[in-house]
Amino acid sequence: MSVSKMSAPDVNQSMCPSRLVLEHVTSRWGVLVLAALLERSYRFSELRRTVGGVSEKMLAQTLRTLERDGFVRRDAQAVIPPRVDYSLTELGREAGEQVWGLARWVERRMDEVSEARRAYDEARTS
Repeated sequence: MSVSKMSAPDVNQSMCPSRLVLEHVTSRWGVLVLAALLERSYRFSELRRTVGGVSEKMLAQTLRTLERDGFVRRDAQAVIPPRVDYSLTELGREAGEQVWGLARWVERRMDEVSEARRAYDEARTS
């Protein structure tokens, strides 16, 4: 049954398919891949260098998942050597802007988070 024939998506419902999509776009690698692709299209190896710390396997898996969800476009060109470029779809651009805004907010608030962690840890060890 398609989502449109079911009740409206509700991420708080345990079986809602929107939960899985939310997990895809808010995963560590999902956020970073979407953010990188906001800048421009990338070849796989370029994207791996840009998204520091991601393994080849995790990047491939993340790209496949985001492509399946309609966020990433994979453009394979029949040239020698083979060339594959990854870019965002319109839906992917919108998702990328949303999660990148959250990531930037986290960066701006890290001093407060660090202080809260310190206070919490201190209270637990006293």
